[in-house]
Amino acid sequence: MKWAILFSHPADYTPVCTTELGQAAKIAPEFTKRGVKMIALSCDAVDDHNGWVKDIKAYNSLNGDFPFPIIADEDRRIASEYGMFDPEEKDKDGIPLTCRSVFIIGPDKKLKLSMLYPATTGRNFDEILRVVDSLQLTASKRVATPANWKPGGDCMVVPSLSEEDANKLFPSGFKVHEVPSGKCYLRTTAQPQ
Repeated sequence: MKWAILFSHPADYTPVCTTELGQAAKIAPEFTKRGVKMIALSCDAVDDHNGWVKDIKAYNSLNGDFPFPIIADEDRRIASEYGMFDPEEKDKDGIPLTCRSVFIIGPDKKLKLSMLYPATTGRNFDEILRVVDSLQLTASKRVATPANWKPGGDCMVVPSLSEEDANKLFPSGFKVHEVPSGKCYLRTTAQPQ
């Protein structure tokens, strides 16, 4: 079973999008390694996409085949159905631009995360990879990832897990952090394998 990422773009031949698609193409092997299929969406025609991919490859010094498809959403139907419009940014005709949405879909075909960047802000693909790592880890282990977590870092034992069950699941142990409330809800453990 595979994971998927759908990320949208305001239009072809836009500078920020050209950098984003180039970065996504450069790190496509990292997504593949994690079992994630990538697909982009832009509100222009396939012929435009084909020409734009040449620019993306040239600007980002990419060779070979482009590693993922770009959906042609000329009528903006998909962008509309998925709420991918930026409420602030408009095109020359006053129509809202498609924002920089990121949808991560799990193997169960359910949305696991959505992020909406404004049309003027490029995405951080290192953060998207980190989120995928967290989602995949927490889907299979009874942990959560704390703020600024990175793969290999300590994780939080989920609050719904009793101390007895936590001892069974984490035989190498976990730490209960003392806090002023006296509640024992902050428990950390090494990242499970």
